[in-house]
Amino acid sequence: MEGKKKNEDRPDRPEKDFQNIAFYSFIIDSLPVGILTVNPEMKVTSLNRWAEKLTGYSEKEAVGRFCGEVLRGGMCKLDCPLKKAINRQHPEVRVDSTIRDRYGEIIPVRMNTAALLDDNGRLIGGVEAFQDISRLKTLEREKDNLISMFAHDMKSSLTVIGGFVLRLIKKARQLDEEKQRDYLNIIRRESGKLESLVNDFLEFSRLQAGRLKLNLSATSLDKELMELSDTYQLKASQSGLRLELKNEEELPVIVCDSNKLRRVFSNLLDNAIKFSKDKGTITLSTHTTPDEVIVEVKDEGIGIDPDELPYVFDSFHRGRGAEQKEGFGLGLASVKAIVEGHGGRIAVESEPGKGSVFSVFLPRTNKQKQLSPPEVEGIGVAG
Repeated sequence: MEGKKKNEDRPDRPEKDFQNIAFYSFIIDSLPVGILTVNPEMKVTSLNRWAEKLTGYSEKEAVGRFCGEVLRGGMCKLDCPLKKAINRQHPEVRVDSTIRDRYGEIIPVRMNTAALLDDNGRLIGGVEAFQDISRLKTLEREKDNLISMFAHDMKSSLTVIGGFVLRLIKKARQLDEEKQRDYLNIIRRESGKLESLVNDFLEFSRLQAGRLKLNLSATSLDKELMELSDTYQLKASQSGLRLELKNEEELPVIVCDSNKLRRVFSNLLDNAIKFSKDKGTITLSTHTTPDEVIVEVKDEGIGIDPDELPYVFDSFHRGRGAEQKEGFGLGLASVKAIVEGHGGRIAVESEPGKGSVFSVFLPRTNKQKQLSPPEVEGIGVAG
């Protein structure tokens, strides 16, 4: 009777087991990580959708094959991490390696492997989770290259400064006043470069750590952009370019950190000048919608390749054509962080050889529409 009662208490157990299996299968198939299972003989027993995408094999094609035939990894023959887990040499193995898909493409992956045991602790196979880290590896290389460039540029400036300081010390009495002034101007210029380099990295570090602080006040964007336009018209003309300011309408006063937004637009204008072709035109334009104020910087420069567009705001990213230009790939990452800190967004459209358009969208809230500068002067700091 007791046994019968127990069975009556759980009449739906098979159905629940089936539901659990379906639930976990759905989760595994939804993960953006390749998951492969094998039996003790290292033959594939299952492959989730992401693993199918990475390897190029469907689950039906992979099941029954040896794991090494499907993954063709860099460690498969010599030091297979999954085999180590199954042989109990290590309960779990985590390692960065590579796999080769069925079309021959080598993909860097981060692997996690473990043995699979039944309820009695008996080995029934192994599982391997592998994640495509191609983008991470690319960013690591770019970061290493840029840090190397940063160190090189710092050393170059310090060498110049040290050399001219030494000349001033040794030959101060032999140098006329004009020559001394020339040397001091060179020292000042190189010191400015160093300060700019260090400030870029410090600012970026603060942004990455989420320590962006905004000194908010009511700001007339019309005035800010007019002043920037005056400054950059001169810079553009010195580079053989023309800068046009186009305002479709008077912009509303918005609550923002004017210094940081000035840095945003300065960075975009600097880039437009840096990557423009001779005698090109740069356009700084504005317009509004009921919800947003939009500022656009358009150039007729070298443009951005379509495959690089998704990464232009990534830290340390430097696109093709940027290698010979000054800068370390931090500018647009900082720009994006500042704009998003204001509750806005930034977008880019570009065509190689024809130029780029960077659009900054800033929120225009009801409260911001109603405020005038005297009413919000001295607004507190928002972290």
